[in-house]
Amino acid sequence: MLLRLDDEDRQVAFGESLGRALEGRGRVHLSGELGAGKTTLARGVLRAYGHQGAVKSPTYTLVEPYELEAGRVNHFDLYRLGDPEELEFIGGRDLLADDCLSLIEWAERGEGWLPEPDLVVALSHADCGREARLEARTAWGESVLARLHVDPQLAGSIVGGMV
Repeated sequence: MLLRLDDEDRQVAFGESLGRALEGRGRVHLSGELGAGKTTLARGVLRAYGHQGAVKSPTYTLVEPYELEAGRVNHFDLYRLGDPEELEFIGGRDLLADDCLSLIEWAERGEGWLPEPDLVVALSHADCGREARLEARTAWGESVLARLHVDPQLAGSIVGGMV
C-alpha cells in the first residue's frame, strides 16, 4: 500500500489509524532518510493509545518505553547503534516481546539481531509532504493492513494498492 501524506497533521492522523489497526502489538520498522517523518508517525501511533505528551526520537537512549493504559509501546531509534549486539545489553529481547508494540526507527542497523518485522513503513519525501509505503512481512502484518482504515481526505490520497 502506498499513501501520500500531504502534511504533518495528516502524517500524525495516519499514525493514529495505524496504531488502532496494530491493536497494541507487533513489530514495526520505520525506515526513511533523516527528516522523513519516522518520529512524527510514531507520535501518531502513540496518540492512538492515549499518549498526549511530547514524543522525541530516542537517538541517544536507543529506546523510550511508554506504559500506557492500552499497553506497553517501545519506541526504538537505532541510528547511533554501534553494533546490533548492543540490543542484547539493553534487554532488547524483553523489549521486543510479543505482548507489546515495538516501533523501530533505523532498524537496518539492528539487522541480524532483530526479529522479522510484522510491518515495514518506508517514508520518503514527496512534493510538499511524504509518501508512506506499507509492506506486511508476517500474517499479523497482513491482518493489520486488512484492518487499517485510511480516510482518503486524511491521508491525502491512496497512490497505490497492496504491494
